[in-house]
Amino acid sequence: MSASLLRRGLELLEPPGRAKAPPGLQRGRAGPRAAGAARRRKRAPEPGRSKATVKGRVVKSAIEEYHKKKPVNHLRENLQYMLKGRLVADKAVTEQVLAQNRGRKSKDQPPEKTEKKKPEGTVFTEEDFRKFEREYFGIP
Repeated sequence: MSASLLRRGLELLEPPGRAKAPPGLQRGRAGPRAAGAARRRKRAPEPGRSKATVKGRVVKSAIEEYHKKKPVNHLRENLQYMLKGRLVADKAVTEQVLAQNRGRKSKDQPPEKTEKKKPEGTVFTEEDFRKFEREYFGIP
């Protein structure tokens, strides 16, 4: 059954005092495109005051605007917030968390710390060397 046949049937069934069809079934507005086009129509300008006139406008003070947009220093509040919570986790826990967040690639691993070897000192003293020179080379 087409929409036009349906509309004609509804017109026959409507009471005699009513001359128009229901607003959803009016002719010329069939389909979703027609409804969208009606929404997109530009409204006629209202006969109000023109927005181009100066009358009725409030003059803004430049000093007030400057004070509104002036940067606020939040350093003191931020420091109090940061110093308020002083809970420090254990070193082992922090190391474990950092190890879990680290990637598995070699570039993500920290360089291994090599233990520095202490320079080996001699067991002999200077006197021992002099004594050895005297005995070996015969120098007094």
